[in-house]
Amino acid sequence: MSETHENRLKRLQMRSMRRGIKEMDIILSRYADAYLAGMDEPALDLYEALLNENDQDLYQWVSGQAEAPQELAALISEISAHVQGAD
Repeated sequence: MSETHENRLKRLQMRSMRRGIKEMDIILSRYADAYLAGMDEPALDLYEALLNENDQDLYQWVSGQAEAPQELAALISEISAHVQGAD
């Protein structure tokens, strides 16, 4: 049985809030609150792939300490801009 869109959004929201490090809990849960409901399926697929990444790597990418992989770079830039209040 496939997951409903509503259940997928709830699952991704929960995964955004329950990370390995508190900084990423805060960053991703705020981003998810602001954007998750408006994402189409390909964007949700990409966001879900991002959630599978290691928190230490994610934090370095979002904070600009390391370069994000090309396939996630645009999404990481969007998250970074949201964190910095540039939205």
